[in-house]
Amino acid sequence: MTAWEAAAVFAAGVGAGGINAVVGSGSLITFPTLLAVGYPPIVANVSNNIGLVPGGVTGVLGYRAELQGQRARLTRLALASVLGSLVGGFLLLRLPAQAFDVIVPVLIAIACVLVVIQPRVAGWISHRRRSEHGGPWLWLGVFGAGMYGGYFGAAQGVVLIGLMGVFLDEELQRLNAAKNLLSLLVNFTAAVLFVLIAEVDWTVVALIALGSAIGGFAGARIGRRIPAPILRGVIVVVGITAIVKLLA
Repeated sequence: MTAWEAAAVFAAGVGAGGINAVVGSGSLITFPTLLAVGYPPIVANVSNNIGLVPGGVTGVLGYRAELQGQRARLTRLALASVLGSLVGGFLLLRLPAQAFDVIVPVLIAIACVLVVIQPRVAGWISHRRRSEHGGPWLWLGVFGAGMYGGYFGAAQGVVLIGLMGVFLDEELQRLNAAKNLLSLLVNFTAAVLFVLIAEVDWTVVALIALGSAIGGFAGARIGRRIPAPILRGVIVVVGITAIVKLLA
């Protein structure tokens, strides 16, 4: 890797850490960058996943105030995220990439629709809601998002916010905080798996880790100040961009 390529990977890590803290979908910055500088797809995906973990940590720390009062709910959903991530990570190492090429854009599109209609749908089902944890459907949805995150993960945050926005009666910023924590668990679980059984480029990991840690801290400070309607719009724009990039 040349000095210019290293700088590009570091800069991509900063951008990815920032956008992951605000919305999610940072891998759409780092993964194509790694492909552009010549890394094989699987090595790029694995190294990228590990490198983004520090950015997830700083993003969660930046949203720690919004996490207060969500311990019981997130403990329940954390199990779904971890189990889903393990399944997705094994699929990445065992199945051809083409298996998810069609599914991933569909998932992101559904998530964008959920984000747009979330206020109306949440109001419609509010009289039926019995559990502050979102019920079994949310758990299964978070498990599916964890599988996706363990496999690739771009726009995983969009999927999570879309799901939680429908099944939970919470402010969007608190949902974003929960999304950051669940995404971190997914990435960390997959990272441990990849370190043990996959080929990792540690130079890439170090560059993205440093960049994403900086970006995650900055992104959390910015994201917490964005009004809910604007944040909702940003989420949808990022989701649409993710679909375009994945289908390109």
